[in-house]
Order: sequence, then structure tokens, then C-alpha cells
Amino acid sequence: MVRVSYPNESENYRSAREKLLEAEIALRRQVEDVARRRRELPAGGTLKEDYMFDEVLNGSRTQTRFSEILPPGKDTLFVYSFMYGPEMDEACPMCTSLLDSLNGQMTDLRERIGVVVVAKNPIDKIRTHADSRGWSNLRLLSSAGNSYNTDYFGEVDGHQQTMVNVFTRDNDTLTGFRHFWGSEMAFADAEPGQNMRHVDMIWPLWNVLDVTPEGRGDWYPQLSYSQPIGFGSL
Repeated sequence: MVRVSYPNESENYRSAREKLLEAEIALRRQVEDVARRRRELPAGGTLKEDYMFDEVLNGSRTQTRFSEILPPGKDTLFVYSFMYGPEMDEACPMCTSLLDSLNGQMTDLRERIGVVVVAKNPIDKIRTHADSRGWSNLRLLSSAGNSYNTDYFGEVDGHQQTMVNVFTRDNDTLTGFRHFWGSEMAFADAEPGQNMRHVDMIWPLWNVLDVTPEGRGDWYPQLSYSQPIGFGSL
């Protein structure tokens, strides 16, 4: 391994940094081990039903069944349950922050898998919020007319819940799909001073803040800020 040394660092800093590096390498190893275990899961349950969703395609409102979502040649579908239901005045700021990032990754992701975002609100309200954020790459579906949210834990006890579910194509089943994995850590007890962190693995915001001296702190993203984004005179 190449020994790294930054300008003007102290021996105390370098010693502490190398110990931290050992922990980071161990974490990398554990992340891959967990990913391997995830990949090796046995077959999950068959899709409960071939849900019908509302969406807008080419400017027109239409209905799409679950079995029609995946494009030809793709066998895996990533479904993000977005906390934006009819009882909510505004979309969830946390979900919005995550989806801002996911929208930017879609050019790459769609080469490997199908990705959709599902929310309980009528499709027109979902699209209005999406347009305000510039989500031009995300495929957005409304589950207002079906039970997907409650069946796959995007809604619990009448409240919207952030949830990721992954499904795989299985043409030998009645509905054509099986459930592969869900972000069940959403329902596990959080460590003191933390939240569930069940979707942090796909959320760049927290991964960036975790490498800063301030860390995450008790700050959370908002839908808007008083200080506009800008780069001074650049």
C-alpha cells in the first residue's frame, strides 16, 4: 500500500489517520460482505398483484401495470416509495433531496436496471412537484388507485413511509415478478443519536457530510432555503 503524507501534517495526525484507514478498509470489507449476502438471498415472495398505476407519458395521462414497467432486456426493478400522500401539504423534504440525486444518476442506472418512483398522491400533484425540482429523468407513478403502498410498506398505519423495494422478473409466476429485497432497516430500532439510515447507501448527501469535520449534525434538508445557490462572481 502506498504511504500517503500531506503537506505539513503532524506525526500525531498521520498516526491517527492510518488507524482510521484501517477502520475504513474494514468497513469497505463489511459493506461488500453485506452486499454479497443480499445477492445470495433465496427467492422472495411472488408479487402480490399486477398493480395498475397512473403516470404521465409524452404529456398524456395513462395507466400502466407493474408488469409493463420494465423495458425489454431488463430483469430487475428498483422501486422507491416517495413520501407524498394526499394527507400531506408538501412533499417530504428528505425524499426530495434523495430524489434530486437519483434523478442525476438515471442516465447510468437505466443501462442496468429499471427504476421507478411511486407516491400515493394523484399523478398531477406528483408531476407538479417533480417539475419544480427539474426531475426530467425519473419515471413517476401514482399508487392512488391501488394497494402497492400498504402491501410493500410505503404506507404504514395510514402514514407515508420511505421505502425501497427491489423486484426481479420471474416469468414462471402468475404476476411475473418476485420480491427480492426491501429496506427493512426502516423498522429496526435506531442507534442513539441516529435515525434509521435505511436508504443512506443510495443518498450522496450524507456520504459527503460524513467525511467533513462538522458531520451530519442535527441538520436536515429542506424544500427551499433563504440563501439561493450561487458561486459569487464565477
